[in-house]
Amino acid sequence: MAQNNVLAALHTSAEFDVERIRADFPILSIEVEGKPLVYLDNAASSQMPQQVIDRLVHYQTAQHANINRAVHYLSEVATDEYEKARHKIQQFVNAREQREIIFTSGTTDSINLVMHGYGRRFIQAGDEIILTTLEHHSNIVPWQMLAKEKGAVIRVVPINDAGELDIDAYEKLFNERTKFVGLIHVSNALGTINPVKQMIDYAHQHNVPVLIDGAQAAPHIPIDVQALDCDFYAFSAHKLCGPTGVGMLYGKASLLEAMQPFKGGGDMIASVTFEKTTYADIPHKFEAGTPPIAAVIGFGAAVDYLCSIGMDQIAAHETKLLHYATERINAIKGARILGTAAEKTAVISFVLDGVHPHDIGTILSQDGIAVRTGHHCAQPVMQRYNVPATSRASFAFYNDLSEVDVLIEGIQNVQKIFL
Repeated sequence: MAQNNVLAALHTSAEFDVERIRADFPILSIEVEGKPLVYLDNAASSQMPQQVIDRLVHYQTAQHANINRAVHYLSEVATDEYEKARHKIQQFVNAREQREIIFTSGTTDSINLVMHGYGRRFIQAGDEIILTTLEHHSNIVPWQMLAKEKGAVIRVVPINDAGELDIDAYEKLFNERTKFVGLIHVSNALGTINPVKQMIDYAHQHNVPVLIDGAQAAPHIPIDVQALDCDFYAFSAHKLCGPTGVGMLYGKASLLEAMQPFKGGGDMIASVTFEKTTYADIPHKFEAGTPPIAAVIGFGAAVDYLCSIGMDQIAAHETKLLHYATERINAIKGARILGTAAEKTAVISFVLDGVHPHDIGTILSQDGIAVRTGHHCAQPVMQRYNVPATSRASFAFYNDLSEVDVLIEGIQNVQKIFL
């Protein structure tokens, strides 16, 4: 399929039919504690449609072989399917070249790859790295490790009470020592959609590259890395209906070519002697060893599935869920939503007066409702709101309005038990 046709498919589809879509997900028909599953933990991991499951089974039963290492039939088929998946993901994010897509074990691995490959080579003592209060720990800890090793300094962009970044403060952080920006596209804890294009443009005015953590954006809104002009973009398959254990890193070719490999081993080399090793071209330079072939192919199938629905349609449906759930939770006495940004995805972190978030999650689970409780690997966000944890309901396109009603009934039941 021509790239322009794939891009069009990202934004258009048949009329959105949530019941038809729900039928694609076998797990949504199970019961928990004798009650229908209401799965609202999609920010942690989404569920997998039958189409992706079938693709994984087909690979394992009819195409399984190692890639890039033989001329026999199965190896050639597996290699072709693996590279087809790379092409699908290139189109999904509108990367300029297929070689700008690197397969990793997930978003965390992608960020660490950039830290090791770019950061360790180009960031020196006294240099400054800008992060934000909203970052997931995966986009904090690697840079702390680098800063400690190199003697670099981390600067942090604050947020307001609504959970929105202070853009004026961000711009004031830049100086001649600023060398890198790590920025979450969508907050996993609050759902805030950050103005990443504006922030990237400002960083580039200072010749500073930007890494975008897109783990919570790619499943919910259209992504165009060329339009964003980001230098790196990372996300995982399991948050967009794909398998666990696989993700991607987009990087501008010129930057990837300048970076050192993160891992050494088979397939990432051009030649090896005991005197010298030369590395393969990108993307293979960063894909040492046998990759998770089945998971990569499943990743491609998940992208196909999302494209068949349309990312604009997905975003529109999830916005309806967000608005309805926000209205209903706000109507509960003693409930408070953290993060009320004007632009956000369907993620609602909330607290209840007098009830610990873990107790909320436990009681909701007894009603068949799956939410996440804790600090969501975003402790700086929790500290900003002076809470140890929240309960988080995160919606996907296969959720419907009736499940919001079940959630509300569950929260009210929690209050009856504890209050």
